[in-house]
Amino acid sequence: MSENNVILKMDNIEKVFPGVKALDNVSLKVKAGTVHALMGENGAGKSTLMKCLFGVYRKDAGKIFLFNKEVDFKNSAEALSGGIAMVHQELNQALKRNVMDNMWLGRFPKVSKWLPFTSEKKMQEQTREIFKDLGLNIDPKTVMSRLSVSQRQMVEIAKAISYDAKIIVFDEPTSSLNEKEVEHLFRIIDMLKKRGCGIIYISHKMEEILRISDEVTVMRDGKHIATKPAKELTMNEIIKLMVGRELTNRYPEKAHSIGDVLLEVDNLSSVYNNLNGVSFKAREGEILGIAGLDGSGRTELLENLFGLSTRKSGTIFLRGKQISNKNPRDSIKNGFALLTEERRATGIFGILSIMENTVVSSLKSVKKGPFISKRKSRENTDWCINSLRIKTPSREVKIRNLSGGNQQKVILGRWLLTDPTVLLLDESTRGIDVGAKYEIYQLILNLAAKGKTVIMVSSEMPELLGVCDRILVMSGGKLAGQVDAKTATQEDIMTLAAKYV
Repeated sequence: MSENNVILKMDNIEKVFPGVKALDNVSLKVKAGTVHALMGENGAGKSTLMKCLFGVYRKDAGKIFLFNKEVDFKNSAEALSGGIAMVHQELNQALKRNVMDNMWLGRFPKVSKWLPFTSEKKMQEQTREIFKDLGLNIDPKTVMSRLSVSQRQMVEIAKAISYDAKIIVFDEPTSSLNEKEVEHLFRIIDMLKKRGCGIIYISHKMEEILRISDEVTVMRDGKHIATKPAKELTMNEIIKLMVGRELTNRYPEKAHSIGDVLLEVDNLSSVYNNLNGVSFKAREGEILGIAGLDGSGRTELLENLFGLSTRKSGTIFLRGKQISNKNPRDSIKNGFALLTEERRATGIFGILSIMENTVVSSLKSVKKGPFISKRKSRENTDWCINSLRIKTPSREVKIRNLSGGNQQKVILGRWLLTDPTVLLLDESTRGIDVGAKYEIYQLILNLAAKGKTVIMVSSEMPELLGVCDRILVMSGGKLAGQVDAKTATQEDIMTLAAKYV
């Protein structure tokens, strides 16, 4: 494809945050009708580069050309008007408003050009038209909070497309989508390619990248490493470019042993969601996976165990003793820890520092009399930063300034400091690069080797099969069955996942 097909060119972009150079002379070219993948470890600068393009951040140096004309967007509204749309990794929606309000926020259609009143009829018609074009079966009048995370993600994708943009940035778009929804998204992307759009696709899922991309750019430590045609790359070559070394195994070897029953759950049901009559046992040193389609009750099961949702019935036994876990405070006292699915909404305290976010759940361990010991807090935070390889200039940096993957590591470190007996993980590696995933898998295996029980929800079946000992499969709020991770296949899991759909 010739240089004439280039519709976006970013030349020598630089961006400096306090204490760190996030982008160091990064260049990128995107051609019309192609998917250009952007890959790299967490903190490599991928999202920062896109935020400079989209006007969220002001670049410190470099130039951006759109259709051979230099642009310098001061904010996202200017970028959208200029033909660039972005589907952010972290959803930032008005959850108490309905779908069509979120679709047209800031640009509500008027009754007429003479009257300054919003036309709900036009909003509804236009939303339905866009959804029909994209094959989405979502009622525009539904309140956003009632949608699943994956449905909200699809609404955000539809919103970006509604701007009729020529460049669309997808930042980890499939992180909360199931396989069926991922296929739907790929059909939408293919449709956009045929319309001549340039797609910038950020993802850590290399199978996806190799399947849908035309070109791949790899970044490392804020620098451009390589740009190559996707058909010339293999998974191992991408990993080597990303991490600067060979990574022969995607999953660590298992060396832990499984002991006696530690946790027993009997007939667990919820009041306000579809969780219904779930019973299972988990043993000391066992890594128990939870699989299922979106809405199957995976997340609801973990939230019920942790006391985040109202229990209708059921009992929980820890080492043979009945416990209540009526709320998170009780659960933490009983040795439970929960890493939630949506880190931005329910995980991080954005305005607080990394240190404050790290020690917030283990304040007793850093107390000195009635006061908090800064020395102990620093020591615990430094342990997390070093153990989880969190990329940050200092422990005092606000957590919202970290990349999504590094935020996830901080939250995981927070719970590791509580020394939990039962660790509940809901999509713990979502949005995390392949090197960091390996380190998190190793931490999970280390906990299991100490006799802890780990229960992990994941949408990635290879991950469940590679890390877990046994996998429970949820379907329609019920436990559809269980499989041995050593012998099970993805087809076995999918068959059970569709049992009560």
